[in-house]
Amino acid sequence: MTDNAGRLTGKVAVITGAGSGIGRSMAVLFAEHGAKVVCADRSGRQDDVAAEIGDAAIAVHADVSAAADVRAMIEAAERRFGRLDVLCNNAGFGGPRKPITEQDESTFDDVIAVNLKGVFLGMKYGIAAMLRTGGGSVVNTASSAGLVGWKEHSVYAAAKGGVVQMTKSAALDYAEQGVRVNAICPGMTWTGLAGASEKNPEPPPDMPMRVQPMNRWGLPSELAAAALFLAGDESSFVTGAALPVDGGYVAR
Repeated sequence: MTDNAGRLTGKVAVITGAGSGIGRSMAVLFAEHGAKVVCADRSGRQDDVAAEIGDAAIAVHADVSAAADVRAMIEAAERRFGRLDVLCNNAGFGGPRKPITEQDESTFDDVIAVNLKGVFLGMKYGIAAMLRTGGGSVVNTASSAGLVGWKEHSVYAAAKGGVVQMTKSAALDYAEQGVRVNAICPGMTWTGLAGASEKNPEPPPDMPMRVQPMNRWGLPSELAAAALFLAGDESSFVTGAALPVDGGYVAR
């Protein structure tokens, strides 16, 4: 436990993409701070994460692009823990790096379905649950690619740009009803999507990330810490924000 443990005591959180990377870090950190956690993923690794956390967590198989799965995920939180206070729409993937003329229509459909539709479905069913118990906090994982362009990532950038704007608009929809909606915008982060492996849980010293002014990779734990702030009561006057956590990439 950290010195500030307990920042989410009494709260129930659903985290998608919880089987690895940023989502796993969120799940573990939130539990350390007192939350009951629903670890949702479609990979099967959510079971391992929930087992690691213990009695404060359950695992749910969920494909965030499928409405029935998302609805069941939210219902699982309410059934097991009685309510929903925090929703982290974190599941996503990048797709192939190619110029837009070389991107396939099927790739476009898949990237949009998970990265954008998945956030829509999460908020559709998650916010409805929060309203039943007086409010809550939504933290969407967008990307610095949703704020500025990334070469050869036009489809991914479009999806994440959509997440940013959907975050801002949903924040306005529920600002007077006790539901806050914010987004974190990671830069290049050392996860499985970026080539991280069990052999290299942290970026090797000889692998700088020069495109980011801090000249290093972000760590999943740093993104989870930003999500923790937005999830908890310390950010009670923050809604509609898209917070870059990117080593200065967007500020260049």
